[in-house]
Amino acid sequence: MRQPHSTDAVDALAALIFRRRRQITEREQYAPGPAYGAHIEKDGEKWTLVLVRELRHPPAKVWEALTEPAHLREWAPFDADGSLTATGTTVKLTTVAAPTTRVAETTVRRAEAPKLLEYNWGGFDLRWQLESIPCGTRLTLWHNIDRRFISMGAAGWHICFDVLARFLSGTPTGRLVGPDAVKYGGWQRLNAEYAKQFGIEAPGLPFKTDG
Repeated sequence: MRQPHSTDAVDALAALIFRRRRQITEREQYAPGPAYGAHIEKDGEKWTLVLVRELRHPPAKVWEALTEPAHLREWAPFDADGSLTATGTTVKLTTVAAPTTRVAETTVRRAEAPKLLEYNWGGFDLRWQLESIPCGTRLTLWHNIDRRFISMGAAGWHICFDVLARFLSGTPTGRLVGPDAVKYGGWQRLNAEYAKQFGIEAPGLPFKTDG
């Protein structure tokens, strides 16, 4: 006699194992391309990193990846304990893979689906703009990162955006952030390439990595 609950559990476990193996395979095959699509906007001592990417998916799908906790866990450098879809919503953002636990409470300043999203993360402002283009979405991020580490931020977001694109396309790698990204092949090169593009010296790491 069939035991549905037991069978469902086995099926779910098998699906999870398959997904994890596929992520490992995709991650092993992933290699970040050269630095591109980034510049700095300067206002005195305040520097804002601007990155632009074109994604082959409609704005509504990209918007969901930017705002929903389950989707953010696939690619973003933080976890959210609630949706970011509504202006005035307060959520907690927990930085992933940080040397120490960092939790920042933020209020969504603007959420105009699927076009514009603004909030603060750890004392720094993030502004996302989504534009519909013939091939999908042009995604632009403004992030006023500490100028000492702005090339590192560009390298980190570069990898996050690559992971986001793969997640949206159905070939997820699992996110690569923090020390995990730094240890991954290509990060050091990206840091140096963005620093050269920005006309600054590539900074040293603010944390230690194993291996």
